Amino acid sequence: MNIAYTYSMKKLIKRKTETENINNLTSSFPVTAILGPRQCGKTVIANQIRFEYYFDLENPRDSVGLENPQLALEDLKGLIVIDEIQRAPDIFQLIRYLVDSNPKQKYLILGSASKDLIQQSSESLAGRIAYHRLGGFTLSDIGKKNLQKLWLRGGFPRSYLAKSYDESFLWLENYISTFLERDIPQLGIFIPARTLRKFWIMISHYHSQVVNHSEIGRSFGISDMTVKKYINILEGTFMLRVLQPWYTNTKKRLIKRPKIYIRDSGIFHSLISIGNKKQLFSHNKLGASWEGLALECIARSLNKRDEELYFWQTHAGAELDLFWQHKGKNWGVEFKYSDAPRKTRSMEIALKDLELAHLWVIYPGKTNYKLGKKLSVVPLSDIKAVWDYHTG
Repeated sequence: MNIAYTYSMKKLIKRKTETENINNLTSSFPVTAILGPRQCGKTVIANQIRFEYYFDLENPRDSVGLENPQLALEDLKGLIVIDEIQRAPDIFQLIRYLVDSNPKQKYLILGSASKDLIQQSSESLAGRIAYHRLGGFTLSDIGKKNLQKLWLRGGFPRSYLAKSYDESFLWLENYISTFLERDIPQLGIFIPARTLRKFWIMISHYHSQVVNHSEIGRSFGISDMTVKKYINILEGTFMLRVLQPWYTNTKKRLIKRPKIYIRDSGIFHSLISIGNKKQLFSHNKLGASWEGLALECIARSLNKRDEELYFWQTHAGAELDLFWQHKGKNWGVEFKYSDAPRKTRSMEIALKDLELAHLWVIYPGKTNYKLGKKLSVVPLSDIKAVWDYHTG
């Protein structure tokens, strides 16, 4: 049996926070969409939600059953789940009609192609739909003591729950191949798998860096526009996080190009051929890997949309790794792979120029301590402190 499918269901991790958030959305909106990459756990979570009917469009029987969707759906009552809905894009307009004409119907739809799905659904279901973006496991799912395991293997359930690091690494390699050879073509994107793999590997070496489309294009032998196209594909299928710069009309010269991150640390490590702890801790991308993991953990805990998160950087060298606004205030996070981070000139400039209500320095240690009135050092394993302060 392929090891990608041998992990025990006894290891099933109940994702309480995600389930509660989705239940809240389904109680408030006629339609709720769970968006995320393949194999991140959308189907498992949907099966933990109380529903009346379930259609999986990758199941031939269900797919045939929805060939006449109005006949199949119009008389149903309760919560109806439709999995892999990007396979039936024409169904969105029908769902709008059905929820408008039958208040006893609600829908939970699952999809793996974010940008296309959002565009299709927002046009047809404006005002009727809520979105929940799902990734792999988070710290709240697996607990503080498993942080290093999450870092090395990433959050995809089958990678995280594999019996060994070798099996996890093999699963990730197979996942990448399947994504490129099957999933991308199924989305109507026809780029040779070998070409997109080489591009993805090249992009992984820019992980946590500001994008230079021209530089990447010259290295890969393609145009700037093609670079942007490939990045958009990987971002739109949840493989890349493109973090936009925050800038306002200030006198300082600010960086206005985005930064890029491989969203899942396990995928990142697979792309740069890291397969165990020894290789990780001796690799020159160790700091960048830590920053990507920490950013993803914080971003998920804040429950903010991707477009609400930014970084800030001046041409003079001052920077802030993560910036967002909430309740009329500005907040910031800096990531440091260090035993005991200290206050820096860059932090002082960010606090002043961005008028931050608070700045947290997230590091891999175990102790919380203050560096100033609005400046705190917090372990990644204790990011709940950031959220509690931020929402208090």
